Amino acid sequence: MAKRNNTKKAATMPSVASPAEKPKIHLAIMDDHWLDPVQDDIIARYERFQRKYKELDGYYAGGLVDFAGQYKYLGLNYSEDEQGWWMREWAPAAKEMYIFGDFNNWNRYQYPLKRRDDGIWEIFLDDKTFAKTFVHGSLYKLIIHGADDTILERLPAYVKRAVQDDTTKIFAAQVWKPEKFNWGRKKFKPNPNEPLLIYECHIGMAQEKEGVGTYKEFEDNVLPHIIQGGYNTIQIMAIAEHPYYGSFGYHVSNFFAPSSRFGTPEELKHLIKTAHDAGVRVIMDIVHSHTVKNLAEGINRLDGTDDLYTHPGGRGEHPQWDSKLFNYGKNEVIQFLLSNIRYWMEEFHFDGFRFDGVTSMMYWHHGNIESFDQWKFFRDGVEFDAITYLQLANCLMKKINADSISIAEDVSGMPGLTSPIDAGGMGFDYRLGMGIPDYWIKLLKEVGDDYWNVYQMWHVLNDRLPMVKTVAYAESHDQALVGDKTIAFRLMDKEMYFCMATNIGSDIIDRGISLHKMIRMFTIVNGGQAYMNFMGNEFGHPEWIDFPREGNGWSYKHARRQWSLMKADYLKYHFLNDFDEAMIKLIRQYPVMQDLYGWQLNMDEQNHTIVEKKGGLIFVFNFHPTACIADYKFYIPEPGVYKIVLNSDDLKFGGFGRLDPNQEFFAMPKDGHYELSIYNVNRTVLVLKKVRD
Repeated sequence: MAKRNNTKKAATMPSVASPAEKPKIHLAIMDDHWLDPVQDDIIARYERFQRKYKELDGYYAGGLVDFAGQYKYLGLNYSEDEQGWWMREWAPAAKEMYIFGDFNNWNRYQYPLKRRDDGIWEIFLDDKTFAKTFVHGSLYKLIIHGADDTILERLPAYVKRAVQDDTTKIFAAQVWKPEKFNWGRKKFKPNPNEPLLIYECHIGMAQEKEGVGTYKEFEDNVLPHIIQGGYNTIQIMAIAEHPYYGSFGYHVSNFFAPSSRFGTPEELKHLIKTAHDAGVRVIMDIVHSHTVKNLAEGINRLDGTDDLYTHPGGRGEHPQWDSKLFNYGKNEVIQFLLSNIRYWMEEFHFDGFRFDGVTSMMYWHHGNIESFDQWKFFRDGVEFDAITYLQLANCLMKKINADSISIAEDVSGMPGLTSPIDAGGMGFDYRLGMGIPDYWIKLLKEVGDDYWNVYQMWHVLNDRLPMVKTVAYAESHDQALVGDKTIAFRLMDKEMYFCMATNIGSDIIDRGISLHKMIRMFTIVNGGQAYMNFMGNEFGHPEWIDFPREGNGWSYKHARRQWSLMKADYLKYHFLNDFDEAMIKLIRQYPVMQDLYGWQLNMDEQNHTIVEKKGGLIFVFNFHPTACIADYKFYIPEPGVYKIVLNSDDLKFGGFGRLDPNQEFFAMPKDGHYELSIYNVNRTVLVLKKVRD
């Protein structure tokens, strides 16, 4: 393995249990006796992490964090002490390597790199010779004569800036040495008492124009809307450079290069700084589950072999994604990916990551099986090295920033996913509640709301273990892609083109607006300890997302967000946005999401009504298409006077204004307990708060 120096240190472990305490590791994870038959597998998972941690943490004097600093050594890095640029590339099987660019008139073979015994190729470009030619903004590439006798133009694996030629669409590496960015403040500290309220976004399609948006435009035009909406976290997609824009950023080629199509690295840093100054976390949608096959831009076959960063042969191919799979068993690959995490956290101040494709990483079958059980979680097709890597990634994140957030995109329900590593878990803070949007779409597609089952709805939204912190969401970018429909478009479809004006009546639009509000509220109240919304869905953005491609004439018409719809007073979109603001404000004001589960007060199948207490509030969800019940009584746990704090039927939210916002409701004694009586109107969520005894 390539080392930056030979200094080792005695490995120090985080707080972990000793071998004599192995049973406690299991008990600390789950409190789930269904897993008793596999506790040896849970212990084995922890011991694999222990062994790898000790190996890597002892490798450099600075421990695991220093091990993850390879981006400061490989690739192109300027040395102040030596006054020049070092270009280093790990390519042990390569036969020859050269650097060329506009600094030498693109002479491909003028400057060869020298191969070291550890497989690293290097060259030093001193300022005395290159001060006027190899400068900030210069373009360069590598020529690599590979083990397979190919001679190809390549980009460095650790390249930090890659730009695409407007005409040829070919990427080149770029020298990047601007003035040091001034963060101008103390370290950002998020409010630990608030739930995670995530606004998922994509820089390029965040603008209304038919084109690619920029970091600066997002900061100026979209970030204020997010702040106004009350979201305290933004999750940004498609940051790492990717050659195909339509991949939504999930086919990454250059893992250390923020996408230049959106602007400069400094503009991204300024966006993050501005968000932090407003008290908003910024997390990155990070893709460590696979990489592009592309040779011109990516790391595939960089030295002419198919096993440098990825598994060789078919084991390195993802059959569904048409991409290459990392070999998480190689220390150099672990170092590459861990360095990527440290790079984004330290250089750009990202507050954490949403790890894409975690299910695909953890299993050789990539989750493409009918069902999971306790044996399949731990023995059937499990990629043990990938699980160890994810544990190391979460461990590293907390070492760099104890307040960082990690979210796993996993559909398998891997036990211990969000449990602490030293308790035998994997160390994620949250998992995505991916079954929730699937449920809403299935319900809307297959079941008329006359037949919605309140018991099923309650079960699906609350179907999670208490120790598994879950990000609830009704829809994300996945549900908005071409071929699918957002909830708003599924509810209202073509009527959105003709009947969204406030002076036009439509039963379809009325139903759609009502249920859209209720679905979001039911999700945020019951689905987990955090909430996520994809940009535009807060106001029911119509239509779908379709990136420019040959099939649509390379059009950007559907790769944007039409904010003007929300801003127009004469359209009904703003009602949905206004409700979203009120909903998020309520969730920030009361500990609704901090309460693990709601307390059922009434489950009324006939009237499709669910009444629950959560976070000190009473929620009345009436999903019935028509049933409005006067003097609707339900059990209340304590006496007192209650008032409305939020009502989705309010005129200001596009409702019908059937309830008096100033009305008081009195809990009356009845047969040894108390009852509350309300006017229970259809397709409405009503939130009540006790105001006095």
